[in-house]
Amino acid sequence: MRHRIKGSILAVGVATAVVVAVGTFWPAETEGQGVVYQAPRLMGTPNPDLNGIWQSLGTAHWDIEDHGVEPGPFPTLVGTWGVQPAGQSIVTGGRIPYQDWALEKRRENRETRLTVDPEELSTQGDPEAKCMMPGIPRATYLPFPFQIIQSRGKILVAYQFNVAKRTIHMENHTEAPIDFWMGWSNGHWEGDTLVVDVTGFNGLTWLDRAGNFHSEALHVVERFTPIGPHHIMYEATLEDPNVYTEPWTIRMPLYRRLEENAQLLEFRCVDIVEEFVYGSLTKAG
Repeated sequence: MRHRIKGSILAVGVATAVVVAVGTFWPAETEGQGVVYQAPRLMGTPNPDLNGIWQSLGTAHWDIEDHGVEPGPFPTLVGTWGVQPAGQSIVTGGRIPYQDWALEKRRENRETRLTVDPEELSTQGDPEAKCMMPGIPRATYLPFPFQIIQSRGKILVAYQFNVAKRTIHMENHTEAPIDFWMGWSNGHWEGDTLVVDVTGFNGLTWLDRAGNFHSEALHVVERFTPIGPHHIMYEATLEDPNVYTEPWTIRMPLYRRLEENAQLLEFRCVDIVEEFVYGSLTKAG
């Protein structure tokens, strides 16, 4: 008990010293009976400092809706390594509001998610399996970390998967000059929430491995809200009149990677999937 008390006193003392010395932490404010977290400020600005390496937990990369355990595509070859674990939906309300035709398209996507046609690489099968850019919001909940590098005028987000990246333009907003795999991001602050408006998609990315998809008309509005020193609440509202009957939202926490010397590691997957993608051409030759 004595050690616990001493540890608590020491922790409080260190925390107080950090606040006084650094001066970037704003005290928490009470709102009713709850506590509203006030994040550290980016030096020289009134905005929260989101710099760091972050990662989502869960199984949304398999399926963003509710899903049970499934054996995966190659159970006789890899056993439990390829199992799809059960998971809960990150979709507000549980289900994506697809148009009728789009429900059938999703079913087809799921059945052919590992289909590879070298002449139709961009239109058949899951783009992730072929090492293509993941798109937004999928890049956020892949099972890999990503890093936020924040400055006043721009925010760079670097993803470990396939060395993907995007720039969030905080000033001089413009429309997308061309369509991109990762879209075109313009951002602004609403209080402590970073709001990112993403357009300019090429319509070739999926939302998960279950075949959930969108068209080139996709419009995503992301919201990054710090809710603790090591947590961000992430929300993304998706609107696509070509595919959905109405806008819908996903919501999940992001966690700061706290390992000593945490960093993004290189994951260039082009060489890894070369045989998977182009093997049929090699054999045919």
